Amino acid sequence: MKVTYFGNSCFLVNAGGKNILFDPFITPNELAKNIDVVRIAKNTGAMVLGNFEIYNWLLKSGIENSFPINPGGKKELDFGSVKCVVAQHSSSFSDGSYGGIACGFVLTTPDGNFYYSGDTALTNDMAIIPKFTKLDFAVFPIGDGLTMGVEEAVEASKLVGVNKILGVHYDTFGFIVMDHHKATQSFNDAGLQLYLPAIGSTIAL
Repeated sequence: MKVTYFGNSCFLVNAGGKNILFDPFITPNELAKNIDVVRIAKNTGAMVLGNFEIYNWLLKSGIENSFPINPGGKKELDFGSVKCVVAQHSSSFSDGSYGGIACGFVLTTPDGNFYYSGDTALTNDMAIIPKFTKLDFAVFPIGDGLTMGVEEAVEASKLVGVNKILGVHYDTFGFIVMDHHKATQSFNDAGLQLYLPAIGSTIAL
């Protein structure tokens, strides 16, 4: 699968003949460009999946091609399936109102399967994922502070049974800047491959 990274936790996966965009936190990201999920959805007509609170927010923003999905839920789509799983993180909208429960996602596609944990802490719930889906790679936050850091992401990789990891949620703000060489070495020492693509670049996983 081809994966394009857009900074923070935003990335795009090409799988099953579709482009699948995750976590479009772009406008507030000083390292990226001025764009957001509403603009993307209106310009492309793409379906947007999110928890029930985000779903309602999207409807109020004029995005009707959306679908609510909370942990435990599964949605079959033309590129494969999306399973919503638990994440441990705060969640709010820009005005401070409640944004619903944090989520991760497991995708099964003809081109491979992967797990995006979402912004999260390390949790034993991750050990359940490989009982249902054999993964080709995982996407984990590694910047620490607001999410798990490198040490926890290494353990998360072991829990879900992957050796290829795309690192996200780092360097966006001063308090989550990390040492890239040290992070890569920590994964290498555990027999794992950490990918840290430049913003706007595309890699194969």
